[in-house]
Amino acid sequence: MQEADAAFDNPFLSPEFTITVGELREQTRVAVVEDGGEVVGFFPFERHPLGIGRPVAAGLTDAQGLVHAKDAEIDAQTLIRACGLGVFEFDHLVAGQPLLAERHTLHPSPIIDLGDGWPAYTDFLKSNSGKTYKSTLAKSRKLQRDVGPLRHDYATTDPEPLRTLLSWKTDQYRRTGRTDRFAIRWIVELVERLLATQTDSFAGVLDMVHVDGAPMAGHFGLRTRTTLVGWFPAYDTAYAKFSPGLIHHLAMAEAASAAGIKVIDMGRGEKEYKEKLKTGELQVAEGRVARASAGAGVHWMLRVPVRKARGAVMANPLLLKTADRALKTYGRLRTALSA
Repeated sequence: MQEADAAFDNPFLSPEFTITVGELREQTRVAVVEDGGEVVGFFPFERHPLGIGRPVAAGLTDAQGLVHAKDAEIDAQTLIRACGLGVFEFDHLVAGQPLLAERHTLHPSPIIDLGDGWPAYTDFLKSNSGKTYKSTLAKSRKLQRDVGPLRHDYATTDPEPLRTLLSWKTDQYRRTGRTDRFAIRWIVELVERLLATQTDSFAGVLDMVHVDGAPMAGHFGLRTRTTLVGWFPAYDTAYAKFSPGLIHHLAMAEAASAAGIKVIDMGRGEKEYKEKLKTGELQVAEGRVARASAGAGVHWMLRVPVRKARGAVMANPLLLKTADRALKTYGRLRTALSA
């Protein structure tokens, strides 16, 4: 059912992802939707106290929602009632979902389209991000002159580079004042288990770029047969002046294209590197489906005003820059105090 519709071609909607999360999170559920005895959809979700529903692994995933037959008629209110929910909130709901309520906001999710192959993508970069493309190649050459040769290991299943990548990511979270996701044990276990999951239709994908034999930059994401999602990119800040993130992303895109990947979904969020590398955008929705219930009322008071305030900050470049600066200042202070 997932492979029959391009809208669902995202590993966060794959059964392997939900099953793996379910092994670690007891609140994970899957509703099976039937019509006349025929299965027409699957709805993965988490059920929390007061009938509050969230996507599986909420806060981590860049694609959420039902996987359903194209002609299925599914009423959102009936669905959440049958699941024992008073409200279901989402922030990365994929297009064409029955769960889309009247009140929701759409956000871009940048992508790299590799459908025409790597040479076509590099031609696109030369035409649309020529300065970035040329400077990244120049920095790559300088890096190799100053430090040593580059080596790229794409789709390795060795857990040792994963530990290096996660330590870089923890450092990044601390520097920028964000919550360290990898201080949470079940998230670390999830990533480790997904790396060990390797099938034709779903796999964890770890790739690392080394310079002079030492790891420099890397990424852990997930793939279907044809879509790779960006998830946890990071690099060694000792090489920051060489733009290691851009060097790595170009190497990853080239290797992914050779491996049959047609789309790299970089995920919702405004990042400079995404703007420089993207060929287009998908749309994901943020909002909620609710029915009259005490849980829905509590949820509204706790979440909706905060979400609206965050949306106002994200939509205002000055406010966003100020908030980002404040978080980084907090991160530097936290790092200094813990040293």
